[in-house]
Amino acid sequence: MRRPVIGITCYVETARYTVWELPTVLLPSMYVEQVVRAGGQPVILPPAGEPAEVVGRLDGLIVAGGGDVSPDRYGQEPHQRTDYVRKFRDEAEFKLTEAALEGGVPYFGICRGMQVLNVALGGTLHQHLPDVVGHTEHCPAPGRFGHLPVRPAAGTRVGKALGADPVVVPHYHHQAIDRLAAGLAVSAVADDGTIEAVESESRPFAIAVQWHPEAAEDCHLFEALVAAC
Repeated sequence: MRRPVIGITCYVETARYTVWELPTVLLPSMYVEQVVRAGGQPVILPPAGEPAEVVGRLDGLIVAGGGDVSPDRYGQEPHQRTDYVRKFRDEAEFKLTEAALEGGVPYFGICRGMQVLNVALGGTLHQHLPDVVGHTEHCPAPGRFGHLPVRPAAGTRVGKALGADPVVVPHYHHQAIDRLAAGLAVSAVADDGTIEAVESESRPFAIAVQWHPEAAEDCHLFEALVAAC
């Protein structure tokens, strides 16, 4: 059987490589490696042109991590700590998400990807989570993952993939879901009450997690996506 084709969204940032320092389309290789490990064929989707038109050619879609979603998408003024907003990426990924949901293409949101899903369906975000939970362990330092347990909900897709017991996962997020969008169910939470995973109640396969499974040792959630494809 052929590997299902999994599109993965990506960054456009200035990067340094060999002798160059240029605007670059890039994605941490961990995403690619986990998709391949799970049995999929990764394809990187830059936020350019009309990426939503590609959705019909994909077997699955991953909306990857990245900077903050522009707060004007959910009717708020920016918090002083809201940062790395890239409106061109918002535009591309919201269209990709809507096309995937409408077309029944299996969807997996990671970190920012969970926030995009929630906002696309009408939810809102906490713009700076430490203001809510009183600690910084979800994002302990620049470029360093936190490692906190999450509790999957029994019977959910996330729970079936990870088991019912708490599992320690890599975190790197200073934002999280505030008002949950209609049609989404919570499928994992942190001990401090932060929503850490959601899934659609009405679509064949649409899940999202706030942590970074691409940096985890296992690939259970990627395997669930590939199986759905």
